[in-house]
Amino acid sequence: MRTLETRDRHHTQDTRADLLGIYLNDHLAGSTAGVDRARSLAEAEQDTALGADMGPLSDEIAEDRATLLEIMRRLDVPVRRYKVVASHLAERAGRLKTNGRLLHRSPLTSLIELELLRAGVTGKTALWEALRRLTDEEERLDAGQLDTLLERAHGQLRTLERLHAQQTAQTFQQTPDGSHRPD
Repeated sequence: MRTLETRDRHHTQDTRADLLGIYLNDHLAGSTAGVDRARSLAEAEQDTALGADMGPLSDEIAEDRATLLEIMRRLDVPVRRYKVVASHLAERAGRLKTNGRLLHRSPLTSLIELELLRAGVTGKTALWEALRRLTDEEERLDAGQLDTLLERAHGQLRTLERLHAQQTAQTFQQTPDGSHRPD
């Protein structure tokens, strides 16, 4: 009976490690797409107020991705390269969507990209919260580091919400006669 109990406990630990590996790799894939999207938006809007805010924010998002990779190394979770490559390709394909314009960037593009980034940072916040809950069981996780990452993610969300409100007003602003302002 003792052997069966030991085997079951070992199997449960392997399953948890496998699930954590899948979970972290899925977040890494999302983080990869988020870094690409944030950098693209910062570059496209580089001469605007939106671009001025997006530059530092995209740097933070890239730092968070690097931190996730470091946490994965600490937990001995191998990177599934095919997920990272697939996320790069999916993010690039997402840029091909129609936005009502063929040759120039539409204000709607920036609005949608801000919404995608908000969704991504919300997911990242959930990741940091989940890992924070595991710190009592997993000594390789640093509670202080995760608290800092959570605080930063909340700040990123506040920034993205502010930028989204500004971009919404700019995108859909109407002139006094009820028509949309020309670009």
